[in-house]
Amino acid sequence: MPGTVLRAASAIEETAPLAGMEQPPYLNQMVLLATSLEPRVLLEACRAIEQREGRERAERWGPRTLDLDIVRFGERRVEERDLIIPHPELPNRDFWQRELAELRPHER
Repeated sequence: MPGTVLRAASAIEETAPLAGMEQPPYLNQMVLLATSLEPRVLLEACRAIEQREGRERAERWGPRTLDLDIVRFGERRVEERDLIIPHPELPNRDFWQRELAELRPHER
C-alpha cells in the first residue's frame, strides 16, 4: 500500500470460527502499520487485497478465506456505516487482545 510501512507482526494463532460458523479454524495475525492513508482509504486498500485474493462477500458473518480488519487506528475514532474504529468487537476477542499486547512494544 502506498504510504504504508509494516512495523511489526504478531505470531500467527489458530482460532475456532466465530459464532459457530461451519468452516475450518482461522489463522489470525495482527500487524502494526505506519501509514499516511486515511482510515477510509486504508479500508478500501484492504478490501482490494481481499478481492484480489479471491474473497467473496456473499453474506454477513459468512465463511471467508481472508478477512482484513482495521482494529485500531492510533487514538482515532471513526463511526461510519461500514467502518467503526476501534473495531466494536475488540473487547470481545481474546486473540486480538493477545496480539495487541505482543505489538505494544513496537508502538511509538
